[in-house]
Amino acid sequence: MLSRRTVTFVGPCQAELRAETLESPPSGQMLVKTTVSAISSGTEMLVYRGQFPVDLQVDENIPALKSDFAYPLCYGYAAVGDVVELGQGLSKDWLGRSVFSFQPHTSYFLATPETVFPLPEGLSPEAACFLPNMETAVNFVQDGAPLLGENVVVFGQGIIGLMTASLLCQFPLHALITLDNFACRRQASLALGATASLDPQAPDFREQLHALLSVGADLTYELSGSPATLNDAIAATMFTGRVVVGSWYGNKPVQLDLGGMFHRSRIRLISSQVSSLAPELSGRWDKSRRFALAWQAIQRIQPEKWITHRFPHEDAAAAYLLLDHSPSESIQVILEY
Repeated sequence: MLSRRTVTFVGPCQAELRAETLESPPSGQMLVKTTVSAISSGTEMLVYRGQFPVDLQVDENIPALKSDFAYPLCYGYAAVGDVVELGQGLSKDWLGRSVFSFQPHTSYFLATPETVFPLPEGLSPEAACFLPNMETAVNFVQDGAPLLGENVVVFGQGIIGLMTASLLCQFPLHALITLDNFACRRQASLALGATASLDPQAPDFREQLHALLSVGADLTYELSGSPATLNDAIAATMFTGRVVVGSWYGNKPVQLDLGGMFHRSRIRLISSQVSSLAPELSGRWDKSRRFALAWQAIQRIQPEKWITHRFPHEDAAAAYLLLDHSPSESIQVILEY
């Protein structure tokens, strides 16, 4: 037996480390010692702040997160570690391997071979932490289905927005315009190849956007996490255009202005969530194929360059305070063990 410590949300804006005893791995399971985990500044911060719906499971598709939204709550889904002990029935080839798993921020965890992903050769643990975010970005691009020569706009350049923009930059678009409140994220967006990156807090940002696109956006992504931004996304989209809604707003209400040009423009709103695949793709795609594509994209894009802060696991509370009170200073925050 050993003692592990797990980041636990005990109330709104309250995170602490809680210790518990962990048994040796039972038959068919492995014990993994965590080396690094990534904090989600979107979904995870909604949980930290208590802005979650009470009538949903945390994530019914991830075994480690099958619980209700209620405090105390352990939440996180991007952990990388080394296999240090095996239960009966597992091949010794697993011992010492570095693996990714959808786990909360905990120093050790038990897992089955089906719930871990061995790291591709040469990939660092820091880079591997971005697997869930890259899979999400791949899902957004597949749901939006950008076409040759289209104008694409992405609201929100947090880590998900940056990854989505990175993938979109590889398409032969006419223009890719991104928007974010924070200068450091706009600069990162320009560095990856966006045509322009605007401040949506500027009073004339809609005029700036129109000047860049003239006819409007064919495809718009709302990835900011701000419900009010969805109206801006609709306004930026041209006749018969698509708006992919990738933000999860938790329990924050959304007030849409659909009384203007929305109906006449025949704009299509697309709900996009990474837990499933679009029905029109399910005959050819499955989760394993999408994960393989996400690994390739991580190796190509190298998102670890967006890590701005590293905190020891025991200082997790300080990491959440930074994200909550000074979001303009960070892009990706990770915990080291």
